[in-house]
Amino acid sequence: MSKIKIFALGGLNENGKNCYVVEVDEDIFVFDAGLKYDNATNLGIDYIIPNVDYLMKNKKRIKGIFLTHGHDGNMGAIPDILERIPEVPVYGTKLTLEIARSDMSQELLDKVKLIEIKPHVKIDFGKNSIFPISVTHSIPDCVCYVLYTPDGAIVYTGDYVFDSTMRGNYKTDIGKLAYVGKQGVLCLLNESFYADKPGHTSPQNRVSDFVREVINKSQDRIIATIFPAHYYRIQEIFNEVMKTHRKIVIMGKALQNQINTAIKEGYLVIDKDKIGTLSDLESKNAVVLISDEKEKPFANLERIIKGFDKFISIKETDTIFITEPSYAGIEKRMAVIMDDIAMLGANAVSLSSKKHLLHHASREDLMLMIDLMNPKYYFPVKGEYRNQYANAEIAEEVGIPKENIILKLNGDVFEMVNGENTNSLEHIDTDEILISGNKSEDIGDLVLKDREMLGSSGIVIISCTLDKNTKKILGGPEILTRGFIYVKESQSFLEETKEISREVIENCIESNKRVDYAKIKNDVRDVLGKFFYQETEAKPMIITVVQEI
Repeated sequence: MSKIKIFALGGLNENGKNCYVVEVDEDIFVFDAGLKYDNATNLGIDYIIPNVDYLMKNKKRIKGIFLTHGHDGNMGAIPDILERIPEVPVYGTKLTLEIARSDMSQELLDKVKLIEIKPHVKIDFGKNSIFPISVTHSIPDCVCYVLYTPDGAIVYTGDYVFDSTMRGNYKTDIGKLAYVGKQGVLCLLNESFYADKPGHTSPQNRVSDFVREVINKSQDRIIATIFPAHYYRIQEIFNEVMKTHRKIVIMGKALQNQINTAIKEGYLVIDKDKIGTLSDLESKNAVVLISDEKEKPFANLERIIKGFDKFISIKETDTIFITEPSYAGIEKRMAVIMDDIAMLGANAVSLSSKKHLLHHASREDLMLMIDLMNPKYYFPVKGEYRNQYANAEIAEEVGIPKENIILKLNGDVFEMVNGENTNSLEHIDTDEILISGNKSEDIGDLVLKDREMLGSSGIVIISCTLDKNTKKILGGPEILTRGFIYVKESQSFLEETKEISREVIENCIESNKRVDYAKIKNDVRDVLGKFFYQETEAKPMIITVVQEI
């Protein structure tokens, strides 16, 4: 019999940053290690990852990080985490690990241990074992994980949808899922993203009919935006184009390399003769694919709209096709893009977020998974809290006792001893690491506060030169300002600022034989800060530079 703890370092009450930890006595198993992209509130932040201090403190007990599939929300934090704990092995299917490798430097790759797994092949870890099962998602080689413990199985579904039309590398092995359920499941960690949507996701996740309609109605060139990570959508577009006389032009080396590699490895089945070159770009029979990254939605399309792309510009005869439904956080940006396209006279077409869904489990899919697994305890994961709550209601509706449904936030521990809930109140400290650019260090709140201040009220720099011997002011104070006031119309205001600065500096010099530069900077900031707020009700960043010659 065992003591089992289950908690999330990320992924609860949020979309993305999925990272779930299961402790079985002394063994630690980590499922997924994702990131989430920032909203406009954190200026200059590219993405956010879970704080893994807990994993770093317990790295010797970690048996591995197990990745379900190659989407950023589930494995995007792997390079940053491995920079901190490179000795922890990472398990994933072939495509998932290929995507992970592409995000790592060669220096990091030389230090880490990436272990390829195959669906339905068990991996033993002493008294515990991991069993991956194929599930259906918008990317091939997607799996869920079954952790077998002495007290029963713990199942983490990852992202999935039940869709019988998706075969090969996309196919769900329902037989294996049912077999696991027959053996007995102690706890099911089930995704919640679409828990509030009625019915099955399928067939609303398939858009071939809509793609065909867009192609048939368009008499001229089509420019289509795609998420590179959504392989199934790319396949659907190619399937419909291959039925016509059109050719596909792939824009960008990264997207070209990804599609070529996917064709080579069998993840995409495409007639290469249908892939055109830049010479086909102006043809009215061209379907132009441009990537649409989640961290910068519509950035490539926006560059084309503004005329900054050196290869392509939008014509009135073009049809712009946005091939993914909108998701939380980009609705406003998408509306602006559609308006910009209309002003250029081109036709804009997009998928409806009501009629077309992503490859996530809706209400009936979740019910089917619960029925297959028949778990003792049910733990909704992956999604905002309202989604988790809706997921919990589904579980109660299909017969899971309310006291066995576990609703938690990041860091809250669900503990079982000998297979029974202890109602533990333990909480693991969790936080977020804010990543800017290619540095894996946390940016921190102070940097964000500075950026917010610069963005809202601008900056004022006061520079002054002192005589090294007499400590008298030789030059200045000079005032340099950006983003605070309009200089040409504020000369009197600037002169007053200079006089106040001079008085403060001279007072600091007269009261001390030895110049205290820190005191000068603090006094200038305090006095000018009050003056600026009194005159303008703004609080710019104030920097004082004092030098001696």
